[in-house]
This record gives sequence, structure tokens and C-alpha cells, in this order.
Amino acid sequence: MHGGDGTRVVHAGLPAPVPGEPFLPGPVFAAPYHLDPVAGPAAAADGYGRPDNRTRRALEDAIGTLEGGDCRVFASGQAAITAALLTVLRPGDAVLLPSDGYYAVRAFAAGTLAELGVDVRTAPTAGPYPSFDGVRLVLLETPANPSLDVCDVRALAEAAHAAGALVAVDNTAATPLGQRPLDLGADLVVASGTKALTGHSDLLLGYVAARDEALLARLTTWRAQTGGVPGAFDCWLAHRSLGTLDLRLARQTANAAALAPMLAAHPAVTGVRWPGLPGDPAYAIARAQLRRVPGLIGFDLGSEERVAAFLSRSRLVFAATSFGGLHTSADRRAQWGDDTTPGFVRLSCGVEDPDDLLEDVKTALDG
Repeated sequence: MHGGDGTRVVHAGLPAPVPGEPFLPGPVFAAPYHLDPVAGPAAAADGYGRPDNRTRRALEDAIGTLEGGDCRVFASGQAAITAALLTVLRPGDAVLLPSDGYYAVRAFAAGTLAELGVDVRTAPTAGPYPSFDGVRLVLLETPANPSLDVCDVRALAEAAHAAGALVAVDNTAATPLGQRPLDLGADLVVASGTKALTGHSDLLLGYVAARDEALLARLTTWRAQTGGVPGAFDCWLAHRSLGTLDLRLARQTANAAALAPMLAAHPAVTGVRWPGLPGDPAYAIARAQLRRVPGLIGFDLGSEERVAAFLSRSRLVFAATSFGGLHTSADRRAQWGDDTTPGFVRLSCGVEDPDDLLEDVKTALDG
């Protein structure tokens, strides 16, 4: 589909107009479907609800259109990324993961993957990177969560491919409107649709996108055999929510652009990270690679107690994990197992009015 971001997200995955039919058909709830008495499941697209659901396929078509590849959705972002890892990796393989990326992926690698005989290696998102020789899969997360560092996907993909490695990119923070990793040379895109993609803090979803048919077929088989599928209503909610993605991201980025300089100048705050802020270590790469910078800001308030005081005083910033929703939220990342200082805060800008958000955050910090 051609056109601007707003046009693409509004129309992605919709059926052709039919008089009397809704724009987005309602969710199809079914476990079994009617089978042809003679031909059985070969006669129709849908035979059983675990591998087959037309509501799910419509969402996959929509996300695939945005990512520029074929998509398979999963019950959560963690289900999607673990499916990608376990589909590609075998005992004796080596995988390179971001040391500053999502903590649950590192925990899965250190536990399950290591127990299966996979050689788990890590490197910071911003580098330096070790040799890719002997590595089966390189997982990049850019911007990384929660460090917000950014890496050059195209350069790293070229180096990894030259060494014989596959490349997967976690696109959760950027979303396909911020960057399309498959266009930059990645073999796989993985993401949590729970976050900014759907943006209403009311569902769990993940997806994997690829252009390699054989790799996609293996992922499809993995999902069917392990059963990590999202329900029809969650898929319908996600598809419904996609239509406002362009508008939501624009306001979240605008709010981050307003908040980041204020935070950087505030005496109670240190270590502000936002890739859109001139002077940020990731600014140059982010400006070259990202079509829009996500509304995530990292900063340090010095202690657990000061974070608690800030969140308690704020009227608009909800104390919550996850990110990318309509409501501005923040959490202290050390409490979840991230390797951060005790006072490090990840703040996710919502879609409130910038002036109101600025005033509220400043008042909470001043207190």
C-alpha cells in the first residue's frame, strides 16, 4: 500500500469495500469450523482455530504491510521472540544478544537456551561488537529498552551476513513507522505489539515478520505446534488500534521533545537519554536511521526513594511498567531486573497536551 503513514495505518489489512459490510469485520470466535464432509480441511482456509482464524490473518496482513514482510502474530512479545530464537537456534549454535536490551529475553537465554546447549553471548547495543564468526543469530534491539542506545542496523547486518549469521531486530520501541528493519537488511523482525503498536494498554500481542518463505514456514509450524496464538478479540482490538498509530506516535514524540530538554536542565535529574536530543550519544545514528524517535526517555533521580516521591507527586504520570500507551507512565527499571542504577527511570510519553505534561512533571520534580 502506498501513501503516507496516516493513510497506510488507517487502511492496512482492511477488506475491499462491500455495500452493507463494516470497514473492519468483527472478530471471528471459533475453535472448530464446519468441514467439507468429503475433502475435509483442504476445502477451506479455516479448519481449526489454533492454526486458522481470519481475524488473526487480517491483522497479520496489516502488520506485514507496515513492516514490509509476511507476519505471524503471537500471544505476546515474549512468545514471538522466544519462537524466533527456538526456531533458528540448535544445540551448539551461538547467539549474540544485547546486554542492555529487554531483561526477560536475557533471562530466557541464560536459562532455557543455555540449558539446551546454545552458546549465549552479549554485547552492548552501542558496541563494541565481538567477531560474528561462528555466530548463528545476532539479535539487535534498537532503540534498546531501557538504555535507549541505537545501533546501525544496515552496517551490522552486512557484517553479520558476511560471517554467515542471521539477523533479527526487536522493533518494539521504534514500531514499523519509525524504522523497517527488513529494508535495512534484517532477516527477521520481532516485536511486542502490546506497546506502542496498539497503544491502548489493554492487550498482549507479539509478532515476527520476515521475507524468507522457508524461515516463515518454520515459524508458522512452530506456532501451530506450540500453540502460542492470540485470541480473536485481541487481534481485532489490535487491528482497530492500528488506525491511530501515526497520530499517537506523533504526539508521543512531540511530548518527549518537550520533556527531554527540561529534564536535562533540572537539578534533580542526571543522565537524561533520548535519542532525539542533540548531544545524546545515539543522536547521530538515530537521526540517520529512524523516521521518528519514540516517546521514551530515560533519566536518573539518584535513589529508589526519590523515584517513589516523584511518582507519588505526579498527577499525570502513572506508575506502571510497559510503554507506548496513551497515558504517560514511568517505572524504576531496577525493580524488574534491568542492570541499571537504583534511581533510573524509564518514562513513556503518552498523548496528553504537552503543556500539561511539562507542568506536571516539573512540579513533581520540584517537590
